[in-house]
Amino acid sequence: MQNDLAAPFTFGSLARYTFRERLVIRLVGLVSYVVVRIIGLTVRFEVTNPEFEGEVLSAGKQPIYSFWHDRMVTSTYFFRNRGIIVLSSQSFDSEYTARCIQRFGFGIIKGSSSRGAVAGLVGMIRAMKAGAPAAFTVDGPKGPRYEVKSGPLLLAKKTGNPLVPFVIECKRFWRVKSWDRLQIPKPFTRANVLFAEPIYVHAKADDDELESKRIELQAALDRLVEDCKTWRNAS
Repeated sequence: MQNDLAAPFTFGSLARYTFRERLVIRLVGLVSYVVVRIIGLTVRFEVTNPEFEGEVLSAGKQPIYSFWHDRMVTSTYFFRNRGIIVLSSQSFDSEYTARCIQRFGFGIIKGSSSRGAVAGLVGMIRAMKAGAPAAFTVDGPKGPRYEVKSGPLLLAKKTGNPLVPFVIECKRFWRVKSWDRLQIPKPFTRANVLFAEPIYVHAKADDDELESKRIELQAALDRLVEDCKTWRNAS
């Protein structure tokens, strides 16, 4: 790993938080990691259309994995230890989430659609240009649910790397009563990782083309969700 990529894989400073808050962040981050790891070890994964991811890697590009926020748990486990950079908000809750996923080998860049957006995007661009793959919860951090935002399109435009849409569907899962209806896989369930074709964004794309690509990404993810439902309901 190059020196300029070391920082995202190191736990961030908690100096701005109280002692109690620091304790909560460390404890929840660790417990979350243990729970996800234990459940993940029992999940039986299969992959549909792996060639879409493979063609990006074969071309010497780095994928910008693009997926829905409610699939974070299974995605974190499946894509572990690949040196993937993700964008994290600057909220209190994001601190323990960041520490959880860093333990799975992800790097964290701080920023979000509402706070530190420009700094976050610049950090993602630098990390990708240094050779790191990236991942985006395209409707995060707070929704609206299943509505693609522009962040990943801008990252693709600035880096020349393609968006790789995917959805992971579990046969059996719990839903959390949160804005995204987060899915928690049940132990020993089957899960299907479905990829769609890569989406490239031209370096000189104007606003109209960016919107066209956003709609294309939206449609790809919507189709994957429907394909997932078909797979899950099949006997």
